[in-house]
Amino acid sequence: GGGTVTRSGGAGPPAGVRVLDLTSVLMGPFATLILAQLGAEVIKLESPEGDVVRQIGPMKPGHEHDGLGPLFVQTNMGKKSIALDLKAPEGRAAAVRLAQEVDVLVSNLRPQALLRLGLDEASLRPLAPRLIHVSCVGFDPEGPYADKPAYDDLIQGATGIPWLMQRHGSPQPTYAPITLADRVTGLHTVYAVTAALYAREKSGMGQAVVVPMFEALTQFVLGDHLAGLAYEPPVGEPGYARLLTPHRKPYATADGHLCVLIYNDKQWQAFFAATGRGDLAHDPRFVTQGGRAANIDAVYAEVARCMKTRSTAEWRQLLDAADIPNQPMNSPADLLDDPHHAATGFIRQVQHPVLGGLRTPATPTRWSATPPARDLAPAPTLGEHTAEVLASLGAHHPAVVQEPRRHEP
Repeated sequence: GGGTVTRSGGAGPPAGVRVLDLTSVLMGPFATLILAQLGAEVIKLESPEGDVVRQIGPMKPGHEHDGLGPLFVQTNMGKKSIALDLKAPEGRAAAVRLAQEVDVLVSNLRPQALLRLGLDEASLRPLAPRLIHVSCVGFDPEGPYADKPAYDDLIQGATGIPWLMQRHGSPQPTYAPITLADRVTGLHTVYAVTAALYAREKSGMGQAVVVPMFEALTQFVLGDHLAGLAYEPPVGEPGYARLLTPHRKPYATADGHLCVLIYNDKQWQAFFAATGRGDLAHDPRFVTQGGRAANIDAVYAEVARCMKTRSTAEWRQLLDAADIPNQPMNSPADLLDDPHHAATGFIRQVQHPVLGGLRTPATPTRWSATPPARDLAPAPTLGEHTAEVLASLGAHHPAVVQEPRRHEP
């Protein structure tokens, strides 16, 4: 870093750090969103067509062609957008120049594409020895899958999520209905950037970091489910039994559902006392962690039968009084009105200059000494900051920038 790019990040921990964001869709943009929320300046480089996520609806009526769908708006707050045609020599030259002026480059382009553009680590290192070059990829480049395409669904399947879902009771193998691989890998990317910045403070030098999706989600899955395969030779099958029992789900009450986790011995004894189930207080299946683990299906099934005898409100009052962990089964809509979030201000009401009012979650961390700015700039329109950023580089190449292409039907 050390150039003249204007700064717009907050006052948080990475204030003054500039990030060139060559990512699209969700994995990389989720990571750079968090960096922007923490106070970094993030410059999002898009093609003239823009990040494809711009077009994922539902679109606000009257704004169908503005490229501001909800996934994009939620994932790209606080960033500047520049639109460059990297197929043109002038566009590539501007991107390389910009890479020399920032502290961090984050990309999810394939290695061959980075090489063609002159934005690979080896090409940039002589020009920018302090640059932290982060590549978000599908697979570790030293393995045979290195060149395979990678998307969240494919990585979920390759790491066993659908297998686990079926083992848990789903009629068919199914993916988790969240972009689990993208967002887990995005979090790995955030700590990779921050740790590399810390290393640079000590050494003065940048470095390259590769963050692969397959390895990130494999670690996530095997951390829970290696089980008996952890030993050599194995002593049992894979799978954490408590997580895989089909009875592990919100309990049906007399009038709805409630999420309850009776976990340690003290909580189980409190549950027996509160429900009048003294007959279970000395049952070896229930009284120790080991006994419950060995009989988890029977244990959860017995609790499920008990839960049907009272209403959700009655259970919440009884369980809270007994200090037994429970939470309501919320929908995404319920989260927006959750009283805890209302008290902490976590769900923010913001104004977008194009879309008007928006609701969005804030950063989930709190800082005592370097709190980030609470209100980020809204997600940018395509190419909104191109002229500003290029002018800061002293770049005035008309051929670099193409008029962003509107997506008409």
